Amino acid sequence: MTQGKIGVQMFNLKNKIAEIGIYETFRSLKDLGFSCVEVTQIEMSQDNVAELHRASTAFGITIASVSAPLDTMPGMPGESLAQDFDKIIKDCKQLDCRIVRIGMMPIQLMGDKDKAMAYIQDAEAMAERLAEHGIELYYHNHHIEFEKYDEKFLLDIMRENTAKLGFELDVHWVHRGGANPIEVIERFAGRISLLHLKDYRIGRMETTEADFKDMSKFMYKFTDIIEFAELGQGSLDIKGIMEAGTASGVKYFLIEQDNTYGRDPFDCLQESADYLRQLGYADWF
Repeated sequence: MTQGKIGVQMFNLKNKIAEIGIYETFRSLKDLGFSCVEVTQIEMSQDNVAELHRASTAFGITIASVSAPLDTMPGMPGESLAQDFDKIIKDCKQLDCRIVRIGMMPIQLMGDKDKAMAYIQDAEAMAERLAEHGIELYYHNHHIEFEKYDEKFLLDIMRENTAKLGFELDVHWVHRGGANPIEVIERFAGRISLLHLKDYRIGRMETTEADFKDMSKFMYKFTDIIEFAELGQGSLDIKGIMEAGTASGVKYFLIEQDNTYGRDPFDCLQESADYLRQLGYADWF
C-alpha cells in the first residue's frame, strides 16, 4: 500500500496571501511542516505563477494541483479551461503540476440532472484533452451532488458515466450530503488521487428574543449551525477516512477549512496537523 502525502488546500489562505504574499505564505507552511499544496483562490497572473514557482522551489513544496473551471460562471470572471486551455497547460508545466481540479459545478446547473450530466460529459471530454498533455482533471464535490435520482446519488451517476475524469472527494461535504465518507471513498477507489480533509462540527446556537418572535429566523439559525472544524474537533472518523483513502489510491490528503471563525488559519492548520501526527501520520508530511 503506497503512502500518501498530507498537504494544504489553500482556500482559507487567500487573505494571508493578500497580507503577506505568496512567498511568505509558503514559508509559513514549510515552518508548519507541510511540503505539498493545492492552489486555489489565487489569480494565476504571470507574476503570481512565477512567484508560486519561486516559493515552491525555495521551500521544497510540491504543487499537487491547481484550480480552474471548465468555463467561467456568471458573476465569477477569471480563467477557464474552455477559454485559456493553452495558458493553463503552460502554468502546469512551469509549476511541475500534473492535476487540474474543478472546484464546483456551475450554480445554474444545480438541481437539474440532465444539465448536470451534460456538463459532466463536457468535463470527461476535457479530461481526455488534458490527458494528451500528461495532465489529469478532477471534479470536487459539495453536498449538492448527493441529490438522488432513481435511488442513486448524482455523484455516483457521474462516476458511472465517466472514465477519464477523476474525483476529489471532500469528506465534510460528503457527510453534509447525508452519505458515509468512508463508504463513498471505497466506491470511488481508483478514481480519487485527491481527498479534502476537514471535520464536521455542530456549532453553538445563539439566539435573541427576536428569533423567537419570528420562527423563520429561529429555523434559519437552528438549521445553519454546522461548522467546518479542525481535524479531531468534529464528528468524522478521520483515522478511518485516512485508511480508506490510502486503500483506495489517494495520493494527496489535503487539509481544508472553509471558515476558521475568526481564528488565524495557520493556527487551525497547526491543530489539524498535530491531530494527524497523533494518529500516526507524522512521516506523511
